[in-house]
Amino acid sequence: MTTVAEPPAAGLAVPTASPRAAIYAAEPLVSFVGVQKTYDGVNLVVRKLDLDIRRGEFLTLLGPSGSGKTTTLMMLAGFESPTAGEILLERKPITRTPPHKRNFGMVFQNYALFPHMTVGDNVAYPLTVRRVPKAEQAQRVERALAMVRLQGMAGRYPSQLSGGQQQRVALARALVFEPQLVLMDEPLGALDKQLREHMQIELKELHRQLGVTFVFVTHDQGEALTMSDRVAVFNNGVIQQIAPADTMYEQPSNRFVASFIGDGTMLPATLRAATLEGQADRCSAVMADGTVLTGINVNAAANGAEVMVGIRPERIAVHAAPPAAAAGNLLRAQVRSIVYFGDHLRLLCGVGADGRHEAAVKLPLSAPAVPAAGDHVWLEFPQALTRVYA
Repeated sequence: MTTVAEPPAAGLAVPTASPRAAIYAAEPLVSFVGVQKTYDGVNLVVRKLDLDIRRGEFLTLLGPSGSGKTTTLMMLAGFESPTAGEILLERKPITRTPPHKRNFGMVFQNYALFPHMTVGDNVAYPLTVRRVPKAEQAQRVERALAMVRLQGMAGRYPSQLSGGQQQRVALARALVFEPQLVLMDEPLGALDKQLREHMQIELKELHRQLGVTFVFVTHDQGEALTMSDRVAVFNNGVIQQIAPADTMYEQPSNRFVASFIGDGTMLPATLRAATLEGQADRCSAVMADGTVLTGINVNAAANGAEVMVGIRPERIAVHAAPPAAAAGNLLRAQVRSIVYFGDHLRLLCGVGADGRHEAAVKLPLSAPAVPAAGDHVWLEFPQALTRVYA
């Protein structure tokens, strides 16, 4: 029995970097320069943030609760002030510019619609504040509602709409005054899974059509990978890595990113050789049971260092017996359990001395043979896709 793993699947899709991001890479729209934020004067919620946001890109700020991503968005919107550093818009400081003068659209998780106002009036509100003539308001509102496929609903009230429709109204209101930047704070968080996934596709398509810069905050990894040109992963107030979504998934820069983005197996080992002859980027590490694994030395760990060896579950092939000529790393394992996920099977295997560590394997439903719980198997995975973290 040999089962070949399927290609990577993170979230709904794994997009490539947007050509738009490359076009505007030389001239950022927004820059954070040495920005810090503390609420109590002691603990930094955001630590020395240096970040360029490219004109026209879809940038997602991703991280666990308390990582600093929402505070960063609120400082950009003007609802919070940095403790130190500057925020620049087209090279001009906006750190002390009030929110209503920044020309940014904002979409909140709870939509923040006025319940006593119609959909049309809700969408028109930013234009009313800016004293846009009534005739022009009507044209812009109609155009904005058409963008989000809500034609003919201007006379309804928010209570008469579904959650997805209310989310579209909030988005139309953020777009109606043609902002330079649209900021979104977990706008899909209140939607059910199916509608949430549908809205992810709609938002990305709208971004493609309009070419407006989107900055999106979420803690949902799949959402970030599905929608973004680039993803910035936050932890403890610091950006751990910022990269296109596919690079983030396939080439995490440290152990935190590797464990936070997608699923992965992490196995403890000791670095035996920091570099291999003829392969400067490769290293070898030995597990407690003597198994030697070869991979990329991501953080330049030194000989003798305690490391973690990481591999994605869809990159692992399963064999009933050790292959005659294994091309990659090879681990002996015992299948503990098999979980049905609808579109694939997940094998949880015990590996290492006494099977004390766990490896996850993702198998397609079309796999020609699937081992049973309790079976002893061999796990094979490419050295080039194995990453070793200090």
